[in-house]
Amino acid sequence: MTTRRSETLDAFLVTLGWSDARRTPLAGDASSRRYERLKRPNGDKAILMDAPPNENGSVQPFVQIAEHLITQHLSAPRILGQDIANGMLLIEDLGDALFAREMMRAPDQEAPLYKAATEALIALHKAPLPRDMQIMDATTLAEMITPVFDFYIAAHTPVSPALQEQIKQAFESLFTAQLPPPDVLILRDFHAENLLWLPAREGVARVGLLDFQDALIGHRAYDLVSMLQDARRDVAPSVEAEVKAHFIALPDATEDDFNTAYHLLGAQRNLRILGIFARLCMQMGKAQYVDLIPRVHGHVLHNLRHPALAPVAPLLIEILPDPTPEFLKTLKDKCATHPMP
Repeated sequence: MTTRRSETLDAFLVTLGWSDARRTPLAGDASSRRYERLKRPNGDKAILMDAPPNENGSVQPFVQIAEHLITQHLSAPRILGQDIANGMLLIEDLGDALFAREMMRAPDQEAPLYKAATEALIALHKAPLPRDMQIMDATTLAEMITPVFDFYIAAHTPVSPALQEQIKQAFESLFTAQLPPPDVLILRDFHAENLLWLPAREGVARVGLLDFQDALIGHRAYDLVSMLQDARRDVAPSVEAEVKAHFIALPDATEDDFNTAYHLLGAQRNLRILGIFARLCMQMGKAQYVDLIPRVHGHVLHNLRHPALAPVAPLLIEILPDPTPEFLKTLKDKCATHPMP
């Protein structure tokens, strides 16, 4: 962080009356955003989000979605102070009880916690939609897999533009034919390291929500896939089945239709993640994401086995590199060698 940026952050805290707070860095996410926990002498706590607009885009979507979620009685962090132009937010500190930590501490709580999260999703899906949201339609879904070609597969053997286009068009056709129109808000990074357990609250408010600034209007299975096909932790197949069954209480969809959507979106999301994780290493020097690739690759193969994916499965299996130790080393050897565009 530059001296000028540090001074800007200090001035922001002065204007909010938080200049006396002790500041402790927190682990960040896959972006270049930085977070600090602030604690004042009187015990008040908050989180400082440092997201320079030239690196992360505007923080306005985070503010917009947070306020929407709160109006729906869901537990997003309250916005305590904002400087949109400079990409700085002071937000409510919801604590450290991440689902991932809670499940590690008490493995028998995995299914109950995930069921609580599905209740929050169901409540979100019943809520009115925010205004002026982008839509994750079939074309967008297909285009979003581009990073798997540009980074993950290209690190092994580049794919011709013609074949890339063939696969994306095949996906678009599947999404158009098999998915209903997008109709709910999806948070996109809905997983165990972005969910907090808040047992002192009631109902769906017991699930704290983080990292939702990339929210779109999409299919209701998307965030469930994000949670149950987690890139960072293994979810037992029995728990996945139990939580899916808990979620699929939809009057307007059969279980077969929902499972088809679940695997189509699972293939799309995990192909994209393969590419994003490779890009985070190659462009941003974040080699730790390479270690997560075998699990994500496994999710891809699992989804491609579903009959609905038959039109694209053979094409992808032929060109998708196996995450062998040798290939993963190749990716790490390319760490920070591809400058950001």
